[in-house]
Amino acid sequence: MTALLDVRDLTIGFGAAPPVVDRVSFAVNAGETLALVGESGSGKTLTCRSILRILPDAAQLRGGTIRFDGAGGTVDMMTLSEKAMRSIRGDRIAMIFQEPMRSLSPLHRLGDQVAEVLHLHRRMGRAEAKRAVLDQFAKVGFVDPDRAWRSYPFEMSGGMRQRAMIAMAMVAKPEVLIADEPTTALDVTTQAQVLGLIRSLQADTGMAVILVTHDLGVVANMAQHVVVMNKGRVMESGEASRVLASPGHAYTAKLFAAAPMIPAVARPARAPQHDDIILDLRDVSKTYTMRARGWRTPVSVTACQHVDLRLQRGKTLAIVGESGSGKTTCARIAMGAEAPDAGGAVLFCPDRGADPIPVHTMSKAERMAFQRQAQMVFQDPYASLSPRMRVQEALTEPMEIHGIGTKSDRREKAAEMLRWVGLDPDMLRRFPHAFSGGQRQRLSIARALTLDPRLLVCDEPTSALDVSVQDQILTLLEDIRERANLSYLFISHDLAVVARIADEVAVMRAGVIVEQAAPDTLFYNPQHPYTRALIAAQPEPDVSRPIDLDLVAQGAGSPLLWPESYRFEGANVPALRELEPGHMVRCHA
Repeated sequence: MTALLDVRDLTIGFGAAPPVVDRVSFAVNAGETLALVGESGSGKTLTCRSILRILPDAAQLRGGTIRFDGAGGTVDMMTLSEKAMRSIRGDRIAMIFQEPMRSLSPLHRLGDQVAEVLHLHRRMGRAEAKRAVLDQFAKVGFVDPDRAWRSYPFEMSGGMRQRAMIAMAMVAKPEVLIADEPTTALDVTTQAQVLGLIRSLQADTGMAVILVTHDLGVVANMAQHVVVMNKGRVMESGEASRVLASPGHAYTAKLFAAAPMIPAVARPARAPQHDDIILDLRDVSKTYTMRARGWRTPVSVTACQHVDLRLQRGKTLAIVGESGSGKTTCARIAMGAEAPDAGGAVLFCPDRGADPIPVHTMSKAERMAFQRQAQMVFQDPYASLSPRMRVQEALTEPMEIHGIGTKSDRREKAAEMLRWVGLDPDMLRRFPHAFSGGQRQRLSIARALTLDPRLLVCDEPTSALDVSVQDQILTLLEDIRERANLSYLFISHDLAVVARIADEVAVMRAGVIVEQAAPDTLFYNPQHPYTRALIAAQPEPDVSRPIDLDLVAQGAGSPLLWPESYRFEGANVPALRELEPGHMVRCHA
């Protein structure tokens, strides 16, 4: 059987340096999924970009062949004319990119950007293309496809933008789909549904998939074949069932050891709870008014409602839930970046026994003082560091703003923080682009620590990192929490990460907390259908334990479809009830 796409001895380099992709070979058949697995910098993305000839200008294709045996016959992708490549790119071979904000135009609405594929390659009219795009938006999990069509990328969360990128790649039903970390920014329930959608499309059209991922659970659920790469070379390849069951190379075994998993047995409980509260959110709701065009009535959107959260000093409170559930809105309100609706309050207590500070009514001077004690680590470390500032400038800037120390003191503090996060102070003169994704996230953490804060809000700090770097960052956060007695408000959609780092977990869905408990209760005695769906959707690196898509669909579906005791509609939500000590569930009496 002739492979649909055959890559042989591919070699890519830059300048006079040794090759960054060295004699890489693999093949994928119609209807099959091949997973490229490896850490950041292993050459996975460059390998995939070479197939579509969208490499950086400085990259050199030094050797190898790429043959595509599609519906139009066999072609050599290395020698194809640029005009012929444009007819293949985005149509017969499509790619989902990892960073949707950098891949989507900020000047055009999402619907128009996705429909452009159909205009160019299918010659569809606007009405027909819009119907196809809205149908695809619904399939990738947009609750309101019409609103998504009208929205600009900056109006959407990271997960929502990634859904739009997936829709753009799949709307033309390509013969080959190259998916570069397609579910990294997605919550586990949407990830499970998107993976199911890709499998369904494969069954309907015979599409081949090249899946670039660091998530071995995704590999186990999707791939028939696996290629493990490290430093530009193939370390191990073969059938997924064989490689996952018994990795033959030490590097593959190392990746498995670093993969986060929900423990099979509940771990011993951490230190008991206490009444020393550093952050208190009371009855917090947030409503936004969407733009209205022409004579249309403005539409109000409730991002979160009636949220009550209490973070104990020195502990980690995790908020989990799907994209759009209100997690980041709660974090922004906790940081004073957004004001809650009338009736809500946010109280911050910097020291034990001190009078709480009302964050929601702070003056400008009070806000400056508060920002010294509460810092944020963002999801995308590249976007949160200025590309024009050297690391030294990025780390000393917060201290300059707050008037802390002399120039020499600030530089010494920056060097100390680099050592704290496991980086060399000699790196202070570098720019952010000279670092890997994991190193940039360490820089973001170091920048947040320069002011010696008491509270750190971490918004998906590990979602874009491969498993080994993710493990290092989590170990770093745990170590810093103990050394500096920090308190964490930790936003995540990865339950395995939360199971490791959190002392308390709040599960959000449709803007409300539906269940809250300690990890040793929540993960082993979940009561709410949505919590059960989140746990069921967590992929495991075991081909014999696939994701139960039916259970995921039931819990992640509309609240109107939940069992009657949990069902609600709009703002008419049942109360949070304590089923057992410390275990709260939103349900009817």
